[in-house]
Amino acid sequence: MPNGWQREVRLVEQRAEQTQHNNRLNTRQRIVQAALELFNQQGERQVTTNHIAAHLGISPGNLYYHFRNKQTIVLELFGQYEQLVDQFLQRPQDRVMTVADKAFLLEALLTVLWDYRFLHRDLQHVLAADTELAQRYQTLAQRCLSNAQGIYQGFADAGILRIDEASIEALVLNSWVILTAWMPFVCSMQKDSTDLTPAMLRRAIYQVLMLEREYVSAQARPEVEELLQKYQLSLSEVFPRSGQ
Repeated sequence: MPNGWQREVRLVEQRAEQTQHNNRLNTRQRIVQAALELFNQQGERQVTTNHIAAHLGISPGNLYYHFRNKQTIVLELFGQYEQLVDQFLQRPQDRVMTVADKAFLLEALLTVLWDYRFLHRDLQHVLAADTELAQRYQTLAQRCLSNAQGIYQGFADAGILRIDEASIEALVLNSWVILTAWMPFVCSMQKDSTDLTPAMLRRAIYQVLMLEREYVSAQARPEVEELLQKYQLSLSEVFPRSGQ
């Protein structure tokens, strides 16, 4: 067989191998995306690997080729969530912070809370089901608290907040409690715990801003008040079905 022919055959084989590899990656990505969608819609406890496979129109065996069980899919999704949080919950190192940084952080928080809402809604069950995930969550929580203190200190250094170190620590802890407990609280006010809207989460951001309000400096107050108005929602908007 001529060398040129051998090279052509090998190129064809390599393309076929790459196509198979891409197809496997695409299937894996589709499984993760479908699981996230179903977990968010129905709750993680209500969704099985068979449900995910049926939703995608693939066999359970195909799913198990990529993930040995549902818990490994949950771990994959938590890894995505963890990466996103680590990316945006950082104090800028090369400049003074601004109120625009606060606005960015708030929107980033809203996005990640909504996109991965099953994690917060079903948090205790998810953590109890997997010791590895529980340890990773605890490590992430500690990292978030530390990073959040750095961010608040950045706002203090920029003159946006008039606040001392002890108050920063208390504010970080109170904000963390609100953000992590908000989803279960909202669910407890609904007939259906999966019946959530982004508006319900916006009120959580407003609650955090209200915690910060007493520390806002005079020069930053107009911009912060604009943010408060943006996220303010009446309780009837947050809990439209409560009492019905």
